[in-house]
This record gives sequence, structure tokens and C-alpha cells, in this order.
Amino acid sequence: MDNKEFFAALTDFVREKGISEEVFLETLKNALASAYKKQYDGGVEVIVDMNRDLGTISFKAVKHVVEVVEDRDKEISLEDAQALDPTHKVGDTIVRTFQPDNFGRIAAQTARQVILQKIHEAERDSTYSAFSDKEGELMTGIIRKIDDRNVYVELGDKKIEGVMPPQDRVAGERYAVGDTIKVFVKRVKNSGRNSQIVVSRTAPGLVKKLFEEQVPEIAQGIVEVKEVAREAGHRTKIAIASSDARVDAVGACVGNRGSRVNAVVEELGGEKIDIILWDENPLAFIFKALSPATVNSVTLRGEKSAMAVVPDDKLSLAIGRDGQNARLAARLTGWKIDVKAASSPEAQALLAEAEEEQVDEE
Repeated sequence: MDNKEFFAALTDFVREKGISEEVFLETLKNALASAYKKQYDGGVEVIVDMNRDLGTISFKAVKHVVEVVEDRDKEISLEDAQALDPTHKVGDTIVRTFQPDNFGRIAAQTARQVILQKIHEAERDSTYSAFSDKEGELMTGIIRKIDDRNVYVELGDKKIEGVMPPQDRVAGERYAVGDTIKVFVKRVKNSGRNSQIVVSRTAPGLVKKLFEEQVPEIAQGIVEVKEVAREAGHRTKIAIASSDARVDAVGACVGNRGSRVNAVVEELGGEKIDIILWDENPLAFIFKALSPATVNSVTLRGEKSAMAVVPDDKLSLAIGRDGQNARLAARLTGWKIDVKAASSPEAQALLAEAEEEQVDEE
């Protein structure tokens, strides 16, 4: 095959692989230069030049003109340089075009190895670039490998590997090779050898996307998921709102006989889900966020801080096991919430203050 045939074949090849011809040519030039250095003198500064239009491939040896030669592979004395051309001066670069003798099997093998490696990297980078728009999306994958640290999930038609680190796995969930699993694409990082797609089963975004999958009104933009607060494997609170007064946002998410929310709960392995109607009024929003507990009153106490008073027999429900319900309500609303029983000194003091203000008004 002559050079023109080579470049024609190259065009077909890069088109088939879906990689940049410019990137491939640069890779090939570097590979050939590297192969030459390995087979011959490793210290020589060599540049490989390719001219696609002319169909030529040439090698160029580069030497720098210096007063005193310290590296004969890369430098030439001023005297010797001026013997070639009297106009040369210190600092000039002399480039000599040559064709290597017997640049055969060893160099070709070396070049081939490097080229294959670069092709693999280019294909990988192309694949990761194609995945960049998948960040924040829900994907279905197959678990292909599990090691002491990570779970590896095969994603998409190109079968690219997603990594699920320990912090993105739900405590108590069991993962087995061959299982089909839904994951949230948490991050797509493309940085050479450290390229990585991080997937998650714990991210709040997973719940949001599962509801979007089950609730057409969310996918259509009629119902909006405003906030999600989650403690994976235990409980999630999701705040939703409808842009159409005729559409019941909570009812849309619950579905007929709970079909929609139950499908999400099943996918999450039984995780409890509280569907909260979002309210721009922080007092009303906090009332609802403490669901399923009954709330008597909510009082704002300063910068993003509030006190919620609940019936004595509902205190444990409002706070939740290990403070979980109150903690999730705080995350959902963005307010620090202090939950008090109606009989507590703080609640009684608040009640007395309210009664006093009412008397003053009368």
C-alpha cells in the first residue's frame, strides 16, 4: 500500500471508529517518532511529518545551534552549522529530512502498540464525551463486577462502565453480578486515564428521576419536583408543586390506589416516602414537611430558624427515630426546626406570649 492508499484507508478507519482524523494523525506521528527512538538512538530529537494532501510521510531530525555542544544528539556547534549554511547563528534550529534505513519489524510493532493504545484512549474519550449529557439522568445497567470497594455497572448500548463507590450504595441493599439495576448518573469525569462515570443509588436525584419515570405530569412539566431530602434506605421527603390548578400534584404522584408511589418504593427496596405539597410560605411548608406528624403551630425565631409545637403524643413521630423526620424536614425546607411538645416550657411560654399579645390587641 502506498501512502495515498494509506491515507484513504485512514479516512475510512477514523470514520468507522468515530474519532477525529486530526487526533489520529497526531497520535500516529508521535508513535512513529517514539518507535524510531526506541530502535535507534533514543536521544535524537525526531519529528514525523505527514502531508495528507501530498500523501507523504517523512522523518525530520532536529538540532539546535549552540556555542558549546553538550548533547550531540540534539545540538550542533556554530562552526559545523555555518559549514552547512554561513547564515546560521546560535539559537537557530536545523531540521534535516531523512528516511530511516531498515525501519522494520521492531519499529512497526512498537508503533502499532502505541497506535492501538491511543486509538483505545480516543474511543474511550469519545464515549465519555457522548455520556456527558447523561449526568443527572436515570439509567438502567447490569452489574458486571464487584470488588472490595466498588460495584461496576455496565451502562448503555456502548457498554461503558459506571462505578458505584461505597458512599453511593444503600446500606442493606444486596448487589450481585448479573443483576439489572437502576442508577443515577452522579458525575461524568473525562480526564484521560482517570476518566470515570460515577453512579449512585443513594443520591436524592435517583428518587426525583424515578418519580419522573412513573408520573407523566412530572415528565410533562405540569408537576414540578421542588426539593428532595433523603436518607437512603430509610426515608425520603419530596416536595412537589403543580403549575395547573386543575392538577392535584400529590394525587398525581401517589397514583391510582398508590400505584405510582408504590412503584418507586418497590424500586428503592421499601424506603418510606413522604410526598409534601410545596408552599412558598415557610410556615405552611414547615407544617407540611413534618408529616406524618400533626403540628399545632410553627413560629419563626430568627434567620432560617423556627420552632414547631406538636401534641405531646405526636412528639416522637414528629422527631422520628434518631431525629430522622425532623432532620429531613429541615433539609427539605432549608430551615432549622426545633420541635417541642405542647406541654414543654418553651411551648407554654410561647402560648402565654401569644395570649398576652391577644389581650393587648383587645
